Amino acid sequence: MRVALMILLGLVIGVIGTANVMNALAARNPMPKAVMETMGYHLGELKNAIKAKQCDPVKVQHHLARLQSTAGDITPVFGIDEKAFTDDATQLQDHLQQAVQAAPATCEALAAAIKPVGETCKSCHQQYR
Repeated sequence: MRVALMILLGLVIGVIGTANVMNALAARNPMPKAVMETMGYHLGELKNAIKAKQCDPVKVQHHLARLQSTAGDITPVFGIDEKAFTDDATQLQDHLQQAVQAAPATCEALAAAIKPVGETCKSCHQQYR
């Protein structure tokens, strides 16, 4: 009985310790996740506008500008010095700059403008996720 109680106590302490360590590791740098969540939100809003066929040029321009601004944070936030990663990040920024400059006024134009952005995101996520 005493041995079983000690084993149980050891397991409980181990689980609590593991949970604390995992929480500490997850909280060490929230920025990479925050950048991706922010970009996902704005890209999602643009895709929802296309699906709903309600592409208000002012809202579209706002989301594209926020995407472009946030994309500039990818390289410093992730801190990956691989040439392929920085090239993908630069390519994403270029595609977003072109989309902002195109100022799509219709849903069709918006879909065409964000297609290369989505492809660049997908390519990077396949390599680094």
